[in-house]
Amino acid sequence: MSIVGILLAAGRGSRFDPAGVRNKLLQALPSRAAASGEAFRPASVLEASARNMLAALPRVVAVVRPEDEESAALLHGLGCEVSLCPQAALGMAASLVHGLRQAPQAEGWVLALGDMPYVKPATIAALAHAVAQGADIAAPIYQGRRGNPIAFGRRHLPLLLALEGDQGARAIVKNFPVNEVVVEDSGILLDIDTPSDLL
Repeated sequence: MSIVGILLAAGRGSRFDPAGVRNKLLQALPSRAAASGEAFRPASVLEASARNMLAALPRVVAVVRPEDEESAALLHGLGCEVSLCPQAALGMAASLVHGLRQAPQAEGWVLALGDMPYVKPATIAALAHAVAQGADIAAPIYQGRRGNPIAFGRRHLPLLLALEGDQGARAIVKNFPVNEVVVEDSGILLDIDTPSDLL
């Protein structure tokens, strides 16, 4: 069964930099020391988010703004299918719908955010597995708290394609049964909204 990742990376990150000068998705994550004592090269927020998706799913469609050539090149180089969304300024729903239209024949989709670099590949794989096993909606739960990404089966495709505005799929998740997948992954709750999130 084909479950496709949709990586939403078309936002402007206005909370991170109201002036719009710094693209939060291209900022480096904090260095982490390896077991050998050497430091890993800090990945950008977007690179980490994409790598985690690609480690779990055979196909990842990344949605970016047409003018964001740097993010598009990065994602393409990593192995994502990059799709430019001309309507990205209309809000998250426009990007989400655009991404789904690139993979309409899939049996399901894992909808992930480009500013959530700490989600483990195992979590993404578990959500995809839940949908492959028949769940219409699957959401991760960590210590009683629901987070992202969210996975959907084909049943909700018409509702997803009808979304508008900046709320994403929240209303669908709120109004329909959700298969909660318990994970040991605090990354489902951690996004990069402000510069202090990178400290």
